[in-house]
Amino acid sequence: QVQLVQSGGGSVQAGGSLRLSCTVPGFASFTCGMHWYRQAVGTQREWVSSLLTDGKITYVDSVKGRFTISEDKGKDTVYLQMSSLKPEDTAMYSCMTCAVVAGHVVDYWGQGTQVTVSS
Repeated sequence: QVQLVQSGGGSVQAGGSLRLSCTVPGFASFTCGMHWYRQAVGTQREWVSSLLTDGKITYVDSVKGRFTISEDKGKDTVYLQMSSLKPEDTAMYSCMTCAVVAGHVVDYWGQGTQVTVSS
């Protein structure tokens, strides 16, 4: 069973910074890479950023220039550094990866961590 363990998050004032971590043993072997999603209360889950196994990095437009995804393979950890935070960044943030199990793609999710940005 693959377990993604998240840490970080919390409450911060607008303009502040937070860093989220997502640790999963052997994450570098997951063919779909690592991804961050968020879901604010009353809204649908939104993709935030991806780090693919070929090193390609992408962000949703609303966080470009403010969020940075990175990895530390030695620690089996992917980070989401969030700067210049805005109240609209308030959400539950979750990391996600996937693996092929018995010929099927299975998604694995972290437990989620709350980020609250006050104005």
